[in-house]
Amino acid sequence: MEEHNRRDGGLQAWKDFVRKEFGMESHLGTGFLHRLSRIDLRAQETDEVNLADDGTVNERSFMVHWPRKHKKWVQMMVYTIFVLFGQSVATMMGRLYFNKGGNSIWLLTLVQTVGFPALVPFLLISPVRTSDDAIAEKPKYLVLALLYVFLGVFLAALCVLYSIGLLYLPVSTYSLICASQLGFNAIFAFFLNQQKLTPYIMNSIFILTLSTVLLVFQINSGESINTSRGKYAFGFICTICASAGYALLLSLTQLSYRIVVKDESFRAVVTMIIYQSMVSSFVITIGLFASGDWRRLRAEIMKFELGKVAYVMILVSKAVCWQIFSIGTLGLIFKVSCLFSNVVSTVGLPIVPILAVVFFHEEMNGVKMVSMVMAIWGFLSYMYQHYLDNTKA
Repeated sequence: MEEHNRRDGGLQAWKDFVRKEFGMESHLGTGFLHRLSRIDLRAQETDEVNLADDGTVNERSFMVHWPRKHKKWVQMMVYTIFVLFGQSVATMMGRLYFNKGGNSIWLLTLVQTVGFPALVPFLLISPVRTSDDAIAEKPKYLVLALLYVFLGVFLAALCVLYSIGLLYLPVSTYSLICASQLGFNAIFAFFLNQQKLTPYIMNSIFILTLSTVLLVFQINSGESINTSRGKYAFGFICTICASAGYALLLSLTQLSYRIVVKDESFRAVVTMIIYQSMVSSFVITIGLFASGDWRRLRAEIMKFELGKVAYVMILVSKAVCWQIFSIGTLGLIFKVSCLFSNVVSTVGLPIVPILAVVFFHEEMNGVKMVSMVMAIWGFLSYMYQHYLDNTKA
């Protein structure tokens, strides 16, 4: 009550001063009084007017109120675009690589993480936290190093498993198994991240999973491959393990942000990606040379149907797109949750067939259209739950 009286008294003092000095008939006086009236009205609606010690009005609170309210939603939209764009284009580049003569598992795995130097400029231009609280909460370098090594090695293993699954399984079957990571993620997020499984979230998970399952029933997709039963079973096991492992990785990453990193800035996201990808690239490079796969790369480049330049450009584009995807994924993890990040990633799965129609001239059938609509439906269901959470907060 005292704060309300103090605010009203300060505004009234300003109005009396304007009437005395400028008069009601002057253009300047009328405009100034109109502005003060608007300030008074906004103060009553938001109850966020800050007064100085002398009773004058501080309008900065009004100038930053809207950006603070909507900043998180803008960031979520940007990170979502990063995830959808990076995942879709990277998948298209991988399909183009296989279609035109590429067959190296280790090289395809390496390009998923080796593009991290492209993020160094973003790390240099991002602001550094210099407050006393930030310095006090900064974890020890040894703890961060162990965290980056663990997550990097884990990511390298998952990338290898995904590449093996994509090599031995039809794309439709591969997508179906990858969609199972939503279920794994919901379980891990429930136990590790205190994620509530509301009806809207469960509906979103069910619809998104079903939209991906529909892709299996394409009659003439042209994406099936011939492989032995043993390799098929091996690819199935690798993909299901990779899906469960990636869901666990997302939950562990969110947990590490909360109890180890304790920083939700853009700089923290980029730093995490760079060091994690650096460790992963190092591990995968060792595998590339240890397996002897590097000896076959020269012949692969010479036989590539689109030529040497296209071969390099495809791999570079795929590497950059995976880094864009990583920024979006980690950004959504600390801005929302690991489950939401996984939901957005699953939304991108039906996008790839649409792009394949445009660039690879594949046939668009009713199953793909229904899958796309259901993906949007599931995404909106989750977004509505997030909207309800923000409204209650």
